[in-house]
Amino acid sequence: MLYRNVRFEDLSLKEKIGQLFMCGFDGLEPTAGIKGLIQEYAIGGVIYFRRNLAHAKQTMQLSNKLQQEARTPLFIAIDQEGGMVVRLEEGVTVMPGAMAQGAAANRELTREAAKWSGAELREIGINMNFAPCMDVNNNPNNPVIGVRSYGENPEFVGEMGVAAIAGYKDSGVAAVAKHFPGHGDTAVDSHYALPVVAHSIDRLNQVELVPFRQAIQNQVDAIMTAHVVFPAYEPLEVPATLSQRILTGLLRDQLGFEGVIVTDCLEMNAISETIGVARGAVEAIKAGADLILVSHRLDRQVAALEAVMEAVMIGEITEARIEEAALRIWKLKQARGLLLNALPNIDRDRAVAVANKLCEAAVTVIHGDPVIANSGKVVVIWTEARSGTEVIEVIPQQWTLGTALSAAGLDIVEVRIGIHTTEDERRASFAAVKHADTIVFASYDAMFSPKQSQLLRELAEIEHKRFLLVAMRTPYDGRGIEGLDSYICTYENKPMMVSALANVMLGTIAPQGRAPITVIDQ
Repeated sequence: MLYRNVRFEDLSLKEKIGQLFMCGFDGLEPTAGIKGLIQEYAIGGVIYFRRNLAHAKQTMQLSNKLQQEARTPLFIAIDQEGGMVVRLEEGVTVMPGAMAQGAAANRELTREAAKWSGAELREIGINMNFAPCMDVNNNPNNPVIGVRSYGENPEFVGEMGVAAIAGYKDSGVAAVAKHFPGHGDTAVDSHYALPVVAHSIDRLNQVELVPFRQAIQNQVDAIMTAHVVFPAYEPLEVPATLSQRILTGLLRDQLGFEGVIVTDCLEMNAISETIGVARGAVEAIKAGADLILVSHRLDRQVAALEAVMEAVMIGEITEARIEEAALRIWKLKQARGLLLNALPNIDRDRAVAVANKLCEAAVTVIHGDPVIANSGKVVVIWTEARSGTEVIEVIPQQWTLGTALSAAGLDIVEVRIGIHTTEDERRASFAAVKHADTIVFASYDAMFSPKQSQLLRELAEIEHKRFLLVAMRTPYDGRGIEGLDSYICTYENKPMMVSALANVMLGTIAPQGRAPITVIDQ
């Protein structure tokens, strides 16, 4: 297959090495650094973050500019999981995240959501999505997966992930199942440290590996590795990303995966602060990885490329290993139509309808009556994320629960607090609820914030007031909290979900969601 009159066989060894790398950059326009990586090293792809994306039209223009720099077609990738993990919102339909879709439990809608989301991405030049997340969320204390997972049941997670994979294939976007062999049962974020999952091989086979087996059986395009140590498979305590026993022995040989193996970003501390990015790239390729992700710093990107070239020159990495990985990437580019640059047809009204249906089907009432019509004076305590993390990039949110309920005609007082609640916010909350009949506390990861959790407990203990908790991200926020007249989970606080929640609380629609995890220990 030709691309700009270039065949795979025409690529030099240096260009084939370059195909094994995907890099990121800062800004809304191509930088000299990213242009140099494309032109001089022939990197295989570029990853977008919110820092690169203003709106859909600008994203399309950026994608075209990057492709114009390339002699070979670029994979342009994004983490557009839906829900709380999205990089672009302006001009595209933001679908609910995995746990919200798990609560809705509608495989056909999940496939459609991936199809339309993928089609919108493909239209603006993004041809690879780092989704779905196929981790089994069986650890409530997991700080990095949580609502990014479809739930705690391995078979169910696999079924939902397979539906999403089919939808992305329908759209022509390469799907990437993550994070192999499973990041769900960790209490450490690999962006900051190196987690360990110390389960036996039998347990891993029964839980963590189940969704990935289903993905492989359904021909998923690519699988992303986890920077997690699995001593049962790798006694040297090497993270999966760098382990030949896991990537080649387990994923390739035992599970039979023939697609592209993508590393998670090597600049995460689990790699960068241990073995280092450059050496990590060499070890990942030796272990069996095909596509190396270095998302941020140009100096680290160049160092990693040069380290791999040096490793090939001295025979530490064979040319056959480079050839194998580069050809696998090239074939996936061909399979997803990059060599033809075909564009999808998009039914935008249907995309929005699917997102709305999923949101309405996701709102979950754990117990109690969620309706607040005729509840007297209502005070909403709205918790907002004011700073981002390595995974979630925050933008200011105008459509809050108080805003939505006020728009429906209710007399609402809303107090906005931060995740890590201040003393001033605490005082303002108590002052606001003093004369309230009903308190609605919209929490956001309260279980990870002692001050927010303390305020939640104190407000719930006030007598002679109706108290409703809405867990707007992690569904576990109400564990151990006394005095909850109603406990509701939405799994995310995006505008469509807020509207669906408001309709449930107004009694306009009935709650339909069923929690895909154990919210309260029995």
